[in-house]
Amino acid sequence: MGWPMASRIPTDMRNRGEMKQRPRILFAGFFHETHTFVEDRTGEAQFDIRQGDALFARRGDASAMDGFLEVAEENGWDLIASVEYTALPSGMIDHAVFERFWQAFEADLRDALQSGPLDGIWLELHGAAVTDACDDPEGEFLRRIRGVSGAECLPVFGVFDLHATFTRTMAGNANGLVCYRENPHTDARDSAVRSARLLARSLDEATLPWMAVRNLPLMWPPTGTGTADDPMKELEARARDIERQDPAVWAVNVVAGFAFSDVHDAGVAFSLVTEGDRASAERHLQSLDDLAMALRERGLPREWDLDAALKAIGDAPGPNIVVEPADNIGGGAGGDCTAVLRGLLRHGMENSAVVIADPEAVAGLQDAQPGDVRRLRIGGRSSPLDEGPVEVSARLVRLSAGAFRLEDLNSHLAASQGATFDMGPCAVIVADETVTVLLTSRKTPPFDLGQLRSQGIEPEALSVIGVKAAVAHRRAYDGIAKASYTVSTRGPCASNLRMLPYRKLRRPIYPLDPI
Repeated sequence: MGWPMASRIPTDMRNRGEMKQRPRILFAGFFHETHTFVEDRTGEAQFDIRQGDALFARRGDASAMDGFLEVAEENGWDLIASVEYTALPSGMIDHAVFERFWQAFEADLRDALQSGPLDGIWLELHGAAVTDACDDPEGEFLRRIRGVSGAECLPVFGVFDLHATFTRTMAGNANGLVCYRENPHTDARDSAVRSARLLARSLDEATLPWMAVRNLPLMWPPTGTGTADDPMKELEARARDIERQDPAVWAVNVVAGFAFSDVHDAGVAFSLVTEGDRASAERHLQSLDDLAMALRERGLPREWDLDAALKAIGDAPGPNIVVEPADNIGGGAGGDCTAVLRGLLRHGMENSAVVIADPEAVAGLQDAQPGDVRRLRIGGRSSPLDEGPVEVSARLVRLSAGAFRLEDLNSHLAASQGATFDMGPCAVIVADETVTVLLTSRKTPPFDLGQLRSQGIEPEALSVIGVKAAVAHRRAYDGIAKASYTVSTRGPCASNLRMLPYRKLRRPIYPLDPI
């Protein structure tokens, strides 16, 4: 399926608009960033699942879905809520989960088509999902939609993550998918608004744009894809120039890709939503291609040796942020690697703090009282790349249920999870009377300072904070940091991509191969 140039919306749908009937729009979401190199599997229990009217409850929660619902209200659309599956980044998805999602959506799609004219579909996607039986579930989802009688030419619009694997199958079966423009992803809701307004434009103008895509022989680790810096900064600027200069182009997507996905099409890509011709689209894509290849080395970050970073910090006033991308929770890591904790203990860094996801350690403290001291093994369980658990003398500070309200509703955490997050039962301890450790039962991306404050830890008062992230933490932590050190450690999200055992990825590709 594909549109080599813009086409007109079928006559029966245009006539509905002329009769002032409210457009009927079906909407749904499937959101997961899959790290194919970690050992855990993502089953249905790991997904937050909403169906039917539960999707309307997202209105006002600052999520991408909330952005769509706002535009739907503005345009007076008659909405049909289908199903939304959302999970934190983690390992390979059980394919049965995808099939259950599709079964629910397909039933709603067929019902919507049978109960009256359907005018369009809007989707919230991630774009980097992988199941144990399908390397491109989003593309397969879109392909199946087009295979349903009556949906072959429906306008299909939506939003997806900047760290997607954007494929030809996705482009060929959609009209207007647009991705985030910022990393940290502070614009997820705004991007959903943009995509929904493009759907409104398509309906108002009775025009179906098409999508063009270019996959490059290029891959950057997440640490090299912050949009405040090159190469992404310059590429996003070029994309906006194209949108301004060519009125036929509705949107330009700079897709940074997801390096921890071992699938054929992983890597950097560009795509257009356009009503122009193929030649014009290819010209724009080539311009972006040339620029990205010229800037390719800029996407390979330089990182500190951990001990060198801690020596540089010394007793300098804080907070000093020690960023550990190898255990990037937002990239699918387990959030329990121990390198930074070991370093802080080794250097005697008092007034420091780290967060470790370790439900076993939390469970072992449930019978303790504040002030109790016991031996405890912490972290090091989720990745064979880590040194393993650290045994410490743990003084309990507090226990809690672990739910907190986000302070920043523009964060990427809010975009996917809404205004609150549940870390599960938590414990705050002091390890060896040196390092404060927040132990959580559920790994929690460090994208909001409310995570620490909710547990009685004031981040501004700390000298050193260990953060398990790549770029997305910057929205929260840059505002309080005296200095920031991104360190090289061992873990599943390490920036050195040559360490990963790719098997399915197309070759040659930079930086794995000379190009």
